Amino acid sequence: MASIIEKMITPSFYSQKASGLLASAGAYYKPMFRSGSVTPLWHFMAITSVVMYTANYTFHKGKGVQAARNEQKLALQEYYEKHGHSGHH
Repeated sequence: MASIIEKMITPSFYSQKASGLLASAGAYYKPMFRSGSVTPLWHFMAITSVVMYTANYTFHKGKGVQAARNEQKLALQEYYEKHGHSGHH
């Protein structure tokens, strides 16, 4: 167990993983680029969309959405205190 933690702490572990990933991605995509396939373009567009959506939600919209939900929850609690909560009608 300690060896796994030691591996995860050292930077060489991550550089080895990154170089392996680059080598395998190069071996996968190089023939596609040479043959003029559209698959690398689609993969690049999908990855870009996922990264942009995640970054946008994490750094911009996430806090705003949570703040709006908390505000609505507080407003509903105040409303129910004033007018009561009758369930479904």
